[in-house]
Amino acid sequence: MSKILIEVKNLVKRFNNVEVIKNLDLNFYAGDRIALIGQNGAGKTTLIRCILGLYTYEGHLSVLNKSPRTEREKVLQEVGFVPQLPPPLKMTVQEIIDFFSIIAQTDLEKFYEISEALKLDVKKHIHKPFLKLSGGMKQKLLVSLALARNPKILLMDEPSANLDPDAREVLFNYLKKLPEDTLMILSSHRVDEIEDLVNRLIEMDLGKVVIDKKLTIQNSL
Repeated sequence: MSKILIEVKNLVKRFNNVEVIKNLDLNFYAGDRIALIGQNGAGKTTLIRCILGLYTYEGHLSVLNKSPRTEREKVLQEVGFVPQLPPPLKMTVQEIIDFFSIIAQTDLEKFYEISEALKLDVKKHIHKPFLKLSGGMKQKLLVSLALARNPKILLMDEPSANLDPDAREVLFNYLKKLPEDTLMILSSHRVDEIEDLVNRLIEMDLGKVVIDKKLTIQNSL
C-alpha cells in the first residue's frame, strides 16, 4: 500500500458552535490524484485550510507525520498551494519570487518556464505590486510558483479559476507530468475538466465524506 502523506482522524472544525467538519476520518496517499468535490459549504475549503495549518481544530491531523499547527513551517516546505481567491499580498512580484525562491526552495528556472508557457510575462511586471495584477495574472503567478516547487503535496482550490482556456490546458498538461508519488488534491466544481487527471473521487457534504472511490485515469468519471 502507498505511504500515507495526510492522516485525518476524528477531525472536527467549528465556527460559532456550528460543525463545518464532523468527525472526519480520511487518509491521503502518495500517488493519489484526488478530485475533491461538493457543494458550497460542504467543508472542502475548510479541510484544505486545516491541512495548511490555517485553522485550529479538534481531533488528529498530520501532514507528512507533522502537525500543520505546531510544525507549520516544515509542513509548508513540502506543500504547494493555489487558493481559489488570490491572497491580498502587499508585495511586488519581485519580492514574492524572492520569498518563494529562498523560503520555499522554488526552482526559478522551472518557474520561468511554467510562467512563460502560461503566457505570463513576469519580467514585464516584475516591479508591480501583486495587488495591481489582473485576476488571471495573479493565478498564473501562483500556479507557476506552486508547480516549480516540485512539492510532495499539491493542493489546488478551483485551480482553473481566472485562467483562460489556453492557460487551463497548459496547467493540466503540467499536472499530468507530476512525479508518480506526488499527492495532488484538486478541489473543483468542474469535475468534467479534471476527469483525466484524477484516480480518486472524494465528495463531501455537510462536513462529511459521502463518496470516496478509486477511479481509472482518462474518462473515469
